[in-house]
Amino acid sequence: MSELMIGLYVFVLSIVVGFEVITKVPPTLHTPLMSGANAISGITIVGALVCAQTGDASFANIFGFFAISFAMINVVGGFLVTDRMLRMFRKR
Repeated sequence: MSELMIGLYVFVLSIVVGFEVITKVPPTLHTPLMSGANAISGITIVGALVCAQTGDASFANIFGFFAISFAMINVVGGFLVTDRMLRMFRKR
């Protein structure tokens, strides 16, 4: 098998496992788990920066750009949701 097929297999498997794990989480735990997922997205951003560091427009460079974009959207959205959740617990 080529490296691309192995990578695609791992990617599809991670989607299935991630979907199954998230659907089993009760709604009361979803927001705290989202806060913890921000750290994982930060690691994704570092990995994507390594992929996108080349100067040519290769597949890894383009894929790294999209990974950085989507991970940044996830991190910013997660912090906004976490901030909104924490504001609910402040005394007025």
